[in-house]
Formats: sequence, C-alpha cells, structure tokens
Amino acid sequence: MLKSFEHIGMTVSDMDRAVAFYCDLLGLRLHLRKTMPDGSHVAFLDAGGGMLEVFAPASGAVRATDVPEGAAGLRHLTFLFGSVAETFAKLEAAGVEVKERPRLAYNSEVLHKVAFLRDPDGILIELAERTD
Repeated sequence: MLKSFEHIGMTVSDMDRAVAFYCDLLGLRLHLRKTMPDGSHVAFLDAGGGMLEVFAPASGAVRATDVPEGAAGLRHLTFLFGSVAETFAKLEAAGVEVKERPRLAYNSEVLHKVAFLRDPDGILIELAERTD
C-alpha cells in the first residue's frame, strides 16, 4: 500500500551551488549531504512532502536541456508556495534566470498562480500557489 511520495533524483554540476539555490533561495531543508567514495556528492533536500535527491558527479555535469515536445521525460519540478509573486520577486532579485513571469494557472482546477524559472543548471522550476 502506498504511503507517500518519497523523492526524485536529479544530477547537478555543482553541489554547493545547488544546495544554495534549493535551500537558501527556495526554502528546502538539507537532510543529508555526503561525499561518496568515487568523489561524487549526494544530498537529500526535504521539500516538506517529499525529498529531492541531488547528485553531483566528481567530473561535473553539462547544463540541462528541456524535454523536447513529444518526448517522454521530466518537464519541470514544481514547488508550492503561499505567494508566487513574493517568491518570484525574491528569486528575480537574486538573479535567478526567469522563464515565465507570474500568471494565472491554465489548470485552475488545481492551481491558482504559477511562474517558471531555471535553477543554476538550467532545470525548469515551477513556482505554484493554490487558491485558498
């Protein structure tokens, strides 16, 4: 029987930069961080309803590319906030790359407002807000 969503794993080019983005800017909490025997790094970041497992290979990684239209794959990571506008303003002021400014969600049955930005490796991040 399913208990909950556990985590999703992703690769980044620089662990320090990823932890700074996801924890310091987005508000996830560092649960575990360690160096593996091969020199790579792994961290588990608690998002409140599941975790983000972040891998940083010892040799680095190239910038992410978006999933092409018609191809299977993970399109974006979505994080829920009390206010998309406030969170977006904070991230924009910090110099985070903007993809799409805050707007009403197309799937209004689920979400109220959304905005899209990119993490330091180009991974698409959706900021979401639900209607009270």
